[in-house]
Amino acid sequence: MDDPVWATARTVELSYEFQPGENTPAPVRTQVMSLYNDEYLYFGVRCYDPRPQEIRANFSDRDRIYADDFFVVIIDTYGDYQRAYELVVNPHGIQGDLMMTSSGEDESFDMLWESAGAITSDGWTAEIAIPFKSLRFPDKDVQEWGVNFSRTYPRSSRFQFSWVPIDRNIPSFLTQSGKLTGLRDIRPGGSIELLPYVIGQQVGVRSNVVDPASSFSNGDILGRVGSGFRYSPSSDFSADLVVNPDFSQVESDADQIAVNTTFALSYPERRPFFLESSELLQTPMYYSRSINNPLFAGRIVGKSGGWSYMYLGAMDRNTAFIIPGEEESNTVATSLRSFANIGRIRYNFADEAYVGGMLLTRNLTGGHNYIAGFDWNYRFWNNWYFNGEGFLNHTKELSDTTLVTSSRMLGTSGRTARLDGEQFIGSGIHVVVYQSGRDYGFDAVYNDFSPTYQTYNGQFSSTNYHQFYFSPRYTLFPKESFFERVTLSMSGNYQINHSGTAKDKGVQPQLNLTMKGQTYLYLSYLLVNEELFRGVQFRGVNRTIAELNSRVLDALSFNIYGQFGEFIYRTSVPEVGTGHNLGVSMTLKPTSRLKIDLSYDRARLSSASRGTLFYDGYVGRMVGIYQFTPEIFLRSIFQYNSFTKTFNVYPLFNYKLNALTTFYAGLTNNYLDYGPQHGFATTKRQFFLKMQYLFRS
Repeated sequence: MDDPVWATARTVELSYEFQPGENTPAPVRTQVMSLYNDEYLYFGVRCYDPRPQEIRANFSDRDRIYADDFFVVIIDTYGDYQRAYELVVNPHGIQGDLMMTSSGEDESFDMLWESAGAITSDGWTAEIAIPFKSLRFPDKDVQEWGVNFSRTYPRSSRFQFSWVPIDRNIPSFLTQSGKLTGLRDIRPGGSIELLPYVIGQQVGVRSNVVDPASSFSNGDILGRVGSGFRYSPSSDFSADLVVNPDFSQVESDADQIAVNTTFALSYPERRPFFLESSELLQTPMYYSRSINNPLFAGRIVGKSGGWSYMYLGAMDRNTAFIIPGEEESNTVATSLRSFANIGRIRYNFADEAYVGGMLLTRNLTGGHNYIAGFDWNYRFWNNWYFNGEGFLNHTKELSDTTLVTSSRMLGTSGRTARLDGEQFIGSGIHVVVYQSGRDYGFDAVYNDFSPTYQTYNGQFSSTNYHQFYFSPRYTLFPKESFFERVTLSMSGNYQINHSGTAKDKGVQPQLNLTMKGQTYLYLSYLLVNEELFRGVQFRGVNRTIAELNSRVLDALSFNIYGQFGEFIYRTSVPEVGTGHNLGVSMTLKPTSRLKIDLSYDRARLSSASRGTLFYDGYVGRMVGIYQFTPEIFLRSIFQYNSFTKTFNVYPLFNYKLNALTTFYAGLTNNYLDYGPQHGFATTKRQFFLKMQYLFRS
């Protein structure tokens, strides 16, 4: 910020505190300046602070800065309130980036841009440089973009400031922005990107995992190469191709407690290729991790006027899919190849309003799943929304009954869940009306999914039901109080199957408290909880749900979650049990470069009538990260699962020049507890190195 050129820049101030205040004067000054040339859009910010020693600023990996002080630039390049770039920087210049849409923020979004930051005697400063080739914007002589600036100032409360006032009666932050004008003669220049990678690995396994005395052998050192390619002749169109991609996970998925659940679990997507333009595919009918191990994949993304479109195709080497049901689902994992096609088109006709269509297909040898659907979103009366989606599917099953041993029926359709070559048609619809105002709000939802609805490209586990859901809420904003926000709500749920049998009824009062000290409390009680499960009618399955989290100190934050009371023990002969699901997590930051995450999740259930213990176990996890520089970190993960008696150790060294150019070296070591005589022994070990580099012109 010492460059004299900033003296020529236009300057604005963030004058409004919108959290916890309601457009009250910001207690500290924030100045934002902007400049541009043919290649870059620049922003500079001065964040004044009367007590700079209290600034929360940590060295971390990108997208890990949201507990710090930070500054945000929000840019809607088309000015149509459909999506906006959010570029975030903390006082050390560490980056975060998100994609904002009408349905929320996508933290998985990554973009190439530059930043720097410094803490000063009167606060902190930062500079941001955004290449125009990283943005999508219309091809015209004079640009007019929606823009807003925000600063988060975490102290006794999580203060947030804005350039423009934020109306709490308008639920969308996206539609509340100012204008960035005066950008002339900039062109959405084309670009070509090549992202080759090389990986080396050695895998060792125990010959008989149930016998700790069996031999452990290391395999050969293997190499693998592949590449990604992107061609963007303009910012309105891009084509991507990946060949032999390496979609291994740098960040491992934390174990989830899967006991006493009859439906498939889901995990977040972390693979960069599938995160691009994911805002167009925010539907449970599509779950990108169903494309498990692609040999190659391609994608086309474009925008023309109010139209947005996307196509994604992939050849999967190890096909996996879910067969949903009324009370359970089956996950089918195969070594079969399949080809997935996902087509998407959407027309944006007003602020936060669109209609769209989708086509999803999955073809396997001897089977397929085809889905056609439409969706819509419409905002009216300022803070009312009407949205939904509807789908039809045609499924031709594989003829391999060894893949699914369940003999369950798909409702009263006469079809079975076994893969016995049947063909059937299914349908589904999801409709929502909701209002979100400052003080009052409500959600009304209707779902209807036929017994034979299936999607091989999605994460959809439950079918054969009509569901009605309603939830009114009321919010208070006490003045000069320890409580900053108090929300009272009540949710009601009624579900019947397609035979007209009542399956689920529920009423749940809820309380949300936002307090001083960045502390939040949630309390609820299952006042009415009735369910018909496997022919047994359960009533009065009541329990309390609570969650508390706090960031009073920069060096310490915690979260405690629990459900306590009665649960249905979901076996072939179900019964009511008493117990709890408990989760505790804590983040320690001894220094600005070291972070330690600790978590403990426990589940316990005993028979309510007999006292017999059904299960009692936990998953413990520790993640330690030391950030040497903004580009280099060392991380170790330790995890123990008492249900499976497994212990995992995952050390990793990572050098990340930017979001896509990276080098890492690591080890995965899996142990199994064989009991008092043998203790822990390694069942699988993998050493790996990977380097990928982005070439961009």
